[in-house]
Amino acid sequence: MSRAQLPLSLVEVALGATLILGVAFGFTLATPEPDTRGPQLTAYAEDTATILQNDPARHDGTTRLGELVASEPAFERERDALERRVERILPSNVLFRVRTPYGSVGTPIPKRTTTGTATVPTGAGTVRIEVWYA
Repeated sequence: MSRAQLPLSLVEVALGATLILGVAFGFTLATPEPDTRGPQLTAYAEDTATILQNDPARHDGTTRLGELVASEPAFERERDALERRVERILPSNVLFRVRTPYGSVGTPIPKRTTTGTATVPTGAGTVRIEVWYA
C-alpha cells in the first residue's frame, strides 16, 4: 500500500500565499484611517461662506453678509433669517456658529471639537463661520 504525498511545490505555494495574505492583512489593520473630518468641515464652512457672499440682501446692501455687518440694528433684524438660511445650507448632522462684529448666531462651540472654519472679510468687519459634526 503506497501513501499519497503532496508535491513540495504545492506546499510552498500554499505557505507563500498564506504569508503574503497575512502581511497584507496586517497592514490593513495597522494603518490608521486618515482624518477626513477637518477638511470636510472646512469645505462645509467655505461653501456656506460662498453662498452667503452671493445671496442677495433681503433689505439694504448688495449681499446678505454685507447687510449683516452694516450695523447692529441690521444684524438684529437679520439674525433669525441668517440662522434659518445657514440651517438650510448645511447637512442636518452639522452644527454651526456665525460670528459677526455685532453678534453671533448658532450653537456655542463645544470644547475639544474638530471644527471647520471660513473667514470672510467685509467692508464693515469680518464674518467667521465655524461648523462641526453634531
